[in-house]
Amino acid sequence: MRGARPTGTLTAALALATVLAAALPTAASAVGPDDRLDRGHAAVRADATVGPDRRADFTTVQAAIDAAPEGRTSPWVIALRPGTYHEVVKVPATKPFLTLVGTGRRAQDVVVSYDNANGTPKPDGSGTHGTSGSASVTIDGADFTARNLTFANTFDEAAHPEITNRQAVAVLTRADRLVFDGVRFLGNQDTLYVNSTAADVVARASFRDCYVEGDVDFVFGRATAVFEGCEIRSLTRGSTTNNGYVTAPSTSVANPYGFLFTRCRFTSDAPDGTVFLGRPWHPSNDPNAIGQVLVRDSWIGAHVGGTAWSDFSGGWSWRDARFAEHANRGPGALVTDDRPQLTPAEAKDRTPRAYLAGADGWSPRR
Repeated sequence: MRGARPTGTLTAALALATVLAAALPTAASAVGPDDRLDRGHAAVRADATVGPDRRADFTTVQAAIDAAPEGRTSPWVIALRPGTYHEVVKVPATKPFLTLVGTGRRAQDVVVSYDNANGTPKPDGSGTHGTSGSASVTIDGADFTARNLTFANTFDEAAHPEITNRQAVAVLTRADRLVFDGVRFLGNQDTLYVNSTAADVVARASFRDCYVEGDVDFVFGRATAVFEGCEIRSLTRGSTTNNGYVTAPSTSVANPYGFLFTRCRFTSDAPDGTVFLGRPWHPSNDPNAIGQVLVRDSWIGAHVGGTAWSDFSGGWSWRDARFAEHANRGPGALVTDDRPQLTPAEAKDRTPRAYLAGADGWSPRR
């Protein structure tokens, strides 16, 4: 793709397809790989446009981000026209309040992707990318928003048998107060890495009406993340016993809020009982990483069995983590001794607002 072309003052108001819902979405409205985002259109003002030809202000997403001003206190909107943008994208910490909006009718009309894995050699010969370095998109700018588009890591495991470290991140977040509406996250192992800048730093992210797919630990990290009305799809790895883990939280013991899934759908084409809801990740064997996950008021497919949580290698038991469920339904919503359930009283205060408010009272829908 070409870089930026000279631009003048951008004053035209552009009609952008945005994900606007008058009411909270239901789990059935989650954005699947072939679902349309028929949630209406709204006219908003774009500060820059990205497209596959010179009719747009920029031909790459990164060029538009590089041109955005630093230190914003209100949104700077970048409109992405339909197309596939094969590039590594980084949103620096110096550029808060960036908004990326796909202008297609569906989230899959705009795709931002790359294909690095943990074990992919760097072009300069200085080693491999590592898990964090494999990310197609890295978000370090606070108050970032993305709507109506797809983020993907397209690393082809079958085509690269020589690469054994196959973690391949689609999106890595390290910033606070992030919003994703109607966004698709595609990958295999380690698709969505929701993290923070340090173990004792809380970073919050809201995912609404999104679609996330992968196989091993494909939602992981120490951030506080709320998934509302999303589809969480586990890909099969062809095993008859273990087809992976949805989550791998590394929540700090000082943080009561890790991952909350509410009114979501957990789906898969894997055999019954071969997928786990999660396992506790202890980076560098950190004993203070006591993962927290709550799945509540959601539909769970038969791919999840009577034992929904798994130990992590190194002797870390899932029973020492903070894993729980509440009021789920579906063929995989079993209640067993290996699936801790919150009481109604305990669940009452475990809401999206409680997870996301923090000391500043942040509300992503305000």
